[in-house]
Amino acid sequence: MNASIRGPRFRFEPYFAFAARAMAREATYRFDVFTNIGSILVRVYLLRMVWVALYAHNAAPRDLPLHAIITYSTVALLMGLVMDIDQTRALHERLHDGSIATDFLKPISVPLYYFADGTGEVLFHALLIVPSLALALLVVHVDVPSFGTLAAFGLSFFIGYLIGFCINFLLNCTAFWTLEISAVQMIVTWLTGLLGGELVPLVFFPEALQHVVAFLPFASMFSTPLLIYVGVIGPERYLGAIAVQLLWLAILGAIAIVVWRAGAQRIVVQGG
Repeated sequence: MNASIRGPRFRFEPYFAFAARAMAREATYRFDVFTNIGSILVRVYLLRMVWVALYAHNAAPRDLPLHAIITYSTVALLMGLVMDIDQTRALHERLHDGSIATDFLKPISVPLYYFADGTGEVLFHALLIVPSLALALLVVHVDVPSFGTLAAFGLSFFIGYLIGFCINFLLNCTAFWTLEISAVQMIVTWLTGLLGGELVPLVFFPEALQHVVAFLPFASMFSTPLLIYVGVIGPERYLGAIAVQLLWLAILGAIAIVVWRAGAQRIVVQGG
């Protein structure tokens, strides 16, 4: 094919720049940085006290002795520094004030722009995990699994992050039609915390309910990587657990593409 009639070559550089700009933006809120780290330390201490009290008066689950549940809760809090961020809230904000129309005039992929911007914010908060963990170790002991388990946890964590991005993206895309999405976001946040295993491990649920919630996308965000970390999901089950995550990622990704295209068409039609 003649080079003169080829379309413009896709360039990653702008998206790296968007991510770097988002990291710099987050770094300007230094007071929030310190309060986030401080709140992690306080919550780790309080959760330790809660679990110690509960385990003192109740039989411990076979797969989660006291040291494991404390590790689980601590790692869950550290994961929350990344997973609890709405990476695409700028989409809702720009839809709400109408400024998104200008994004469609730019020579970029708008969804990738929001992904890069949100990822830059997430990467900055991921850096807070190190000092947060260092302080948390002053009040709790965190188990460190084998390298193979850590690798499986890292992969599962990354897939869970992408699933969370897709869910947030879909929620914010509904603003193409409703503009106000705060009520729906509160419901999804509550469901993620309860059914995702962020607050309470799913192994505490009745067995019949465990089998249901384990296959929901919320569990793929938190519960799967956390249960891999503490060893409840053993190496023989890694493939199946991660396959469920990948299935949800494919499903939610496909839905997100369809919803985005429908919403973008709505903007184009209304804006001429």
